[in-house]
Amino acid sequence: MSDERVVRTSGSTGVRIDGILATVLLAELMAPSRHLWLVSPWIGDVDVIDNRAAAYDSVFVDPSSRVYTFAQVLAGITHGGGRLSVVTRPDPFNDVFIDRLLRQAAPGYAQVVCAEDVHEKTLCGDDWLMTGSMNFTYRGMRVNDEIVSYRVDPAIASTARVDFARRFENAR
Repeated sequence: MSDERVVRTSGSTGVRIDGILATVLLAELMAPSRHLWLVSPWIGDVDVIDNRAAAYDSVFVDPSSRVYTFAQVLAGITHGGGRLSVVTRPDPFNDVFIDRLLRQAAPGYAQVVCAEDVHEKTLCGDDWLMTGSMNFTYRGMRVNDEIVSYRVDPAIASTARVDFARRFENAR
């Protein structure tokens, strides 16, 4: 079975990926994938879940009424038992996100691999993947014209995870 949603985002049209990404991350906070992969050349610690109305208090271990950033949410997933691998370029732009993620993640549950030539943009869980042209940055999510596919397909997600493991698990 395959379910796919393709979104063409653009700052000029106002079409954004925020809602789909927040939904995916909330689901991961409730039931973490065994191994979540984030592959993106550039990653910013962008705002991803707005909990100012306390609507999502039940999914956070120590909830507060505020906006949660990408690093905070991914770290929260590791505290729920999910293993996280991040693959990104060794670029100073990524340092803030990486530092915040590694400081907040559960010990031993998050790894960061720096790969000079990575250009793929994918977030992949146990049975779904989000992939396309968008870097997980402010510009990628809110300014640039991008195409993003969100697909629920356990077989395709499994193939992606196996490929990521083969390419990046022993790299550092």
